[in-house]
Amino acid sequence: MSETHSPRSRSTMRDVARMAGTSLKTVSRVVNDEGNVNPELAVRVMEAVKELDYRPNLQAGFLRRSDGKTQTIGLLVENISNPFSSALHRAIEDVARKHNVIVFAGSLDEDPTRERELTDAFLSRRVDGLIIVPAGEDHSYLENEQETGTPIVFLDRPPANLKADYVVATNFDGGFAATMHLIKQGHRRIAYIGDYATIYTGAQRLGGYKKALEISNIPFDPKLVLQGSHSSSDAQISLSGLFDSSNPPTAIFASQNFVTLGAIRYLHNRGLERLVALVGFDEISEADLLTPAITLVTQDVATMGESAAELLFKRLNGYEGEFEKKVIPTVLTPRGSGEIAPTSLQR
Repeated sequence: MSETHSPRSRSTMRDVARMAGTSLKTVSRVVNDEGNVNPELAVRVMEAVKELDYRPNLQAGFLRRSDGKTQTIGLLVENISNPFSSALHRAIEDVARKHNVIVFAGSLDEDPTRERELTDAFLSRRVDGLIIVPAGEDHSYLENEQETGTPIVFLDRPPANLKADYVVATNFDGGFAATMHLIKQGHRRIAYIGDYATIYTGAQRLGGYKKALEISNIPFDPKLVLQGSHSSSDAQISLSGLFDSSNPPTAIFASQNFVTLGAIRYLHNRGLERLVALVGFDEISEADLLTPAITLVTQDVATMGESAAELLFKRLNGYEGEFEKKVIPTVLTPRGSGEIAPTSLQR
């Protein structure tokens, strides 16, 4: 006959006070690091805490705080599994840790409805502030929350129909630099492949691509623009149709990390990696290990995340000045794939 075990009840603050031979108020002061406690009593309390494996009821503590703060913030990103989103999360978490604040994070999957659902969920749990990589095109629904004192910072993309602090990278300049780099290698048929056309970052990078063509007197060919690739497999399918045409491009500007990975896989699968030039956007950790190594325009993701967190905590600490916009520069790093000269692939 199997033996069953009922779950052990959690130790309470009252249990700690009883073991330490002191009052509940003293235990509370020690646990919450409020000071003004006799050192010997503090030692006894902490020994009891360890012995009983006591864990404070943080939610109860939050409800009792006079300032109403919960020591938590909400982070809404595009996809937490994307290295870009993960790097933002880590940078924000590092800043929050210095303030003894916990970061709750969720993925939006470029879904405006999901954005509102997660925002409501975090706010209902009384997070002290929000950092949002927005998916929607209207953020006026946050105006009331903002007016009640909840600071909101937008990251990677600016807010729409709402004034707020935000941090972005030089997406237009990065797209321009990537395309000009390919033009300087002699390319005139340069494919652009990117994410959804409605995404701010993609629109900016496409704008930089168009501007580079314009000032180089290269006619814009809409047939070379592939949008709507939200994964590596999407990118491979899109490129397959383009390269099966009678007049394929000699170079590719891939404007997002998953899209760049798709372009890399496509070119390698077709044996074109040394014939078609490629410049990607966003960091790829293995970029320098491939043959040829991948030329990339990268964002300083750590600085972007840190800047957004610092803006948020500045507001949480009482700053009520004008909303701020921070622009973090992108950098183009030549590694080999973007320096391939044009080769005719016409059929």
